[in-house]
Amino acid sequence: MIKKIAWETFKNTGDINTYLELKQIEDIEDKIEKKDFYIEKENFEKKEEL
Repeated sequence: MIKKIAWETFKNTGDINTYLELKQIEDIEDKIEKKDFYIEKENFEKKEEL
């Protein structure tokens, strides 16, 4: 979703920095989601061991 917003903003303004900044936000969100997934997976595995 953010990628689409970034692209539309770039098309409307021609400012590549806006696109790049929003793309960085998208990348950060992806990393957070992956980290949350692994944390949940670790917690699940620990509960199974008990």
